[in-house]
Amino acid sequence: MGKIINAYILPHPPVVVPGIGRGRERQAEATVKAMKRAAREIGAERPTTIILSTPHAPCFRDYVYLSDSETLAGDFSAFGSPEIELSFQNNRELALAIAAKAERSGIGAGGLSERQKRQYGIGDRMDHGALVPLCFIEKEWKDFRLVCISTPFLSFRELYEFGKCVREAVEESDERVIYIASGDLSHRLTVDAPAGYDPRGREYDEALIEKVRRVDEKGLLETDLNVLEAAGECGTRSIVMMFGALSGMKLNSEIYSYEGPFGVGYLIARVDGQDSGSNRQESDHVRLARETLETYVRDGRRIDVPSWIPDEFRTKRAGVFVSLKKSGELRGCIGTIGPVRVNLAEEIIYNAISAGMQDPRFPSVEPGELPDLVYSVDVLEAPEKIGSMAELDVKRYGVIVTSGFRRGLLLPDLEGVDTPRQQVEIALQKAGIGRLEPFEMQRFEVIRHR
Repeated sequence: MGKIINAYILPHPPVVVPGIGRGRERQAEATVKAMKRAAREIGAERPTTIILSTPHAPCFRDYVYLSDSETLAGDFSAFGSPEIELSFQNNRELALAIAAKAERSGIGAGGLSERQKRQYGIGDRMDHGALVPLCFIEKEWKDFRLVCISTPFLSFRELYEFGKCVREAVEESDERVIYIASGDLSHRLTVDAPAGYDPRGREYDEALIEKVRRVDEKGLLETDLNVLEAAGECGTRSIVMMFGALSGMKLNSEIYSYEGPFGVGYLIARVDGQDSGSNRQESDHVRLARETLETYVRDGRRIDVPSWIPDEFRTKRAGVFVSLKKSGELRGCIGTIGPVRVNLAEEIIYNAISAGMQDPRFPSVEPGELPDLVYSVDVLEAPEKIGSMAELDVKRYGVIVTSGFRRGLLLPDLEGVDTPRQQVEIALQKAGIGRLEPFEMQRFEVIRHR
């Protein structure tokens, strides 16, 4: 049975692609960093197929166009960089299955004949709405096929229903899918914006971001089309389609970044969740942690590195934290700031056992608790030194505080930690460092696996 693992909202400004911006990408630093973070996470999930909806593919009023070429390729010739070219194998079987589901639901969808392409002046090259996100992703993961979907001018309800057809087709396949909703927000944020200025542009972006943050699908479907037009956006239909593809799941979202450096709003967010009535498909990182702790608790032995793990687990080294929750409450959390084992697999194995058996705040896990545990595995990126709390973002960055030989760490995006000051104070307490003592700070990002 196939699965949409999770989904991302990604913008598509060519200026952020290395080699095209020629320095201007520095004005969109937050966007570049968040795009790289999303790409790393996608690479860690190793999807077999990426489904991407783009507003710059050939758009029709009442027909969803799914590219049907054997190969999906394109370059940045229109932006002065023809040497930057990407090519992917089209997952035509899945694209045909999606189109068939849509047709049975009363939504026209599919490819176009060569005669129709000539009639409408449509080529087979991918547009920048697809190419920009894929430029970042393919640096982290290449072994996937692609389905590329246009975002037609159907009603939001119809787009949402089409998304449901995507979900049904995926579930009947054997694919592990990441969904990418490509789209920029308002193009009218400033007086020098490409589409001119309209004060409703900023208002629209703020409202849409809040809907994504709250996973307010109803509010999204009831978007005022007059305000949509005034904002001059190009991403909402893609986002609506994405939420349709995630229907039936209990969703969570995280905003990675938002900025409008060139008068255009760039939003990067991740949306994932759990199937209603069942656990979402766990990542390989979590599977390894779970199998490790369950074997240790039941049999009293540490497992060897299993044969099923990906090669990356044997070659990569990184700090890892394994966290356990039970009934929504923390049940254990142990980790390493930097790598201390021979590879990532060993790091997860040792820290999974420590989280369940050696966290001094909790008694050791008992066999009867195992079915109730929820695992997460955080793989730490290299830390960077910072000079003040102003450089922290509790959702995005963890913090390390150091004074002499004393060191404390707090992971990002923890429930109840809402400000950088809270984050630093908790880390100081963990390290036994007084608030009036001198200390240094580092921040780091994590890739969280559930």
